[in-house]
Amino acid sequence: MARAARPKVLVLTPDFPPSFGGIQRLIHGLVHHWKHVQPFVVTLGTGVSKEFDTAQPFAVRRVPDRRVGGHRSAVALLNLASLWHAFRFRPDVVLSGHVVTGLAAWVSKWLLGVPYVQYLHGREVAMRPRLSAFAIRHAFAVVAVSRHTADMAYAYGAAPEQVYRVPPGVDLPPEVKTLSSTRPTIVTVARLAQRYKGHDVLIRALPLVCSRVPGVRLMIVGDGPLRPAYEALARTLDIEERTQFLGALDDDARDRVLDEAQVFAMPSRLPPDGGGEGFGIAYLEASARGLPVVAGNVAGALDAVADGETGLLVDPCDHVAVADALSELLADPEKARVLGRAGRERAKQFAWSRVARHAEVIVIEAARS
Repeated sequence: MARAARPKVLVLTPDFPPSFGGIQRLIHGLVHHWKHVQPFVVTLGTGVSKEFDTAQPFAVRRVPDRRVGGHRSAVALLNLASLWHAFRFRPDVVLSGHVVTGLAAWVSKWLLGVPYVQYLHGREVAMRPRLSAFAIRHAFAVVAVSRHTADMAYAYGAAPEQVYRVPPGVDLPPEVKTLSSTRPTIVTVARLAQRYKGHDVLIRALPLVCSRVPGVRLMIVGDGPLRPAYEALARTLDIEERTQFLGALDDDARDRVLDEAQVFAMPSRLPPDGGGEGFGIAYLEASARGLPVVAGNVAGALDAVADGETGLLVDPCDHVAVADALSELLADPEKARVLGRAGRERAKQFAWSRVARHAEVIVIEAARS
């Protein structure tokens, strides 16, 4: 008996490596670990992506992202190119990795009779309410990365039976980290592009931590347009010597920084226009390396961090609460180690092999529909 062909999945996303970001890591992690479908990725990019794309075990097609006409123009071109590739590739199902590709997914459904699965991450839903409601309403299934994101899906019209909650995955390190520095060190990893990530609160908390923990330092991994403002804040608070802005780092360099730290912190808050942290893959990556986590007690962090078990959840708008949590963990190394070990064990539940399989089953079910 002949073996059935693997379903063909057209993956549409504006965000994909080698550019940095949580959505980029999530979509690539899924596609890279799929075993029972044939993926074909259409995304934005430039010539510098060619070496990365060639190394992938699946096809990647790029729409030039020169941003001459702004991000909207790039997304419009991505949707048009997605339709062209849909007609050529003839997929069994479309995975829309972001609501901005939901329109191309819907047109593919209308013209080719192909169902689509819509991924929801968090903030993009609140930023584009009408488009999100449209993409959700016409999808075969909606994948939400957390309870917070699932609630957003329901608020925008998703039926309960339509929503699947699948968290992001994490690459588990091959061995337990050994601390490469004894200096009290806090690390945070996020692009310096959105204020809700909490860099400002973290920097304001640092003088209090310095008064309680001698020699403490804050290492900030990431870059973006808000960096000058944060550097100025550190100077104003006279902690610039305790604050290291390391810029954007590749995975290996980021992991080396994590291995120098005793605590990971990212006190993300809810922005005024809604959204916030969809899940917070950076929390998982820190836990996987045995770090206790200090996070905001809102949005996706409620799924990513087990309060009192793998880290501490605090009011992300209160720099004193953030300072208290950081000082507590730095002053009590044994408690930090216990939380870190529990975090490393919990991270195993989010191994990419498990997470990708869950999403793959949903995609295959959609293809069979």
